[in-house]
Amino acid sequence: MPSVGSQNDVTVSRDSASWPAQFGNVRDEFSALRSTCGVFHRTDQVKLRLTGTDRVRWLNGMITNNIRDLAPKHGVYGFLLNPQGHILGDLTAYNQSDAIVVSTEASQLEKILATFDHYIIMDDVEVANVSDFSATVGLVGPKSATVLAATEIAMLPTQPLEIADQAWQNLHPISVVRGEYEAFPSFEIWIAPKYVAKLREALQTAGAVLVGQKALELYRVAMGTPRYGQDIRERDLPQETEQQRALNFNKGCYIGQEIVERIRSRGNVHRKFTGFKLNGTPSAPGAKIQLQGKDIGEITSATVIPAQGEGQAVALGYIRREFAVPGKEIQLEGATATVADLPFTDLLIP
Repeated sequence: MPSVGSQNDVTVSRDSASWPAQFGNVRDEFSALRSTCGVFHRTDQVKLRLTGTDRVRWLNGMITNNIRDLAPKHGVYGFLLNPQGHILGDLTAYNQSDAIVVSTEASQLEKILATFDHYIIMDDVEVANVSDFSATVGLVGPKSATVLAATEIAMLPTQPLEIADQAWQNLHPISVVRGEYEAFPSFEIWIAPKYVAKLREALQTAGAVLVGQKALELYRVAMGTPRYGQDIRERDLPQETEQQRALNFNKGCYIGQEIVERIRSRGNVHRKFTGFKLNGTPSAPGAKIQLQGKDIGEITSATVIPAQGEGQAVALGYIRREFAVPGKEIQLEGATATVADLPFTDLLIP
């Protein structure tokens, strides 16, 4: 088994290349994310600002989650679908009262902008890419709130995906956004790009550890968070991804809604996104999962999570639902593995 932090453990996406892969020892950086506080610049994130009188009604008819009833200064995660119910992209939309801010990965920008443009016909909606004016600094770890408070950022949101707007050091406007998972604290700070370095240095002085893309990818896989383009593809259906937080069944019509509702009313899909613990080295994305010689699924992400000894090889992927039982033993390229619940909690809690 390869040692944790080797060059083959983690694949760093092209869109994240402007943020360093690592700053020191990857194991130490991952340890900060799970036990103290890690800080990083979200260079892979882009933001779109939607204005116009029809923005709420229009976006509510575009994505799988409820924009119509979204409270001010709150956000929701959702999918953008095609008419056949397949996933064109994922995003988080925030109600900023005078506008809706859509956050997504840079790799999806072109497709999302093209889809938005295609469906804005007679609607009073304007879409502006504001990524050059709003950068994101991320914080992950159980001591994140303590670090923020020590950096003179005391006004923290209390609910998942809630925003707290304020002035940092009584000078610089910032928005602090709480992450989705209460058990694994995280925050984003939106700030003008020219102040990113100043903020990051202040957070480091308060105890945050700089973490690179390799440690962040380890954490993403350990959390079981799928990435669009890798774990979620256009051929996948929303219910197959197990991201129930992206779906609202009471909001009314949206593009692809008929397929999503048909799946809900007629029963579950045949595949399920889940985790796997491997006995051996990580398998490459696309590797087939087998049982008694028959293909029953595939791997989409794999890595070695730092643990005692050389670490624990884990993977994310899809498996036929009838076999998606935690502890179920399966075969993977000649090796054995077991189905595991997500997130990999035992690898995330110190």
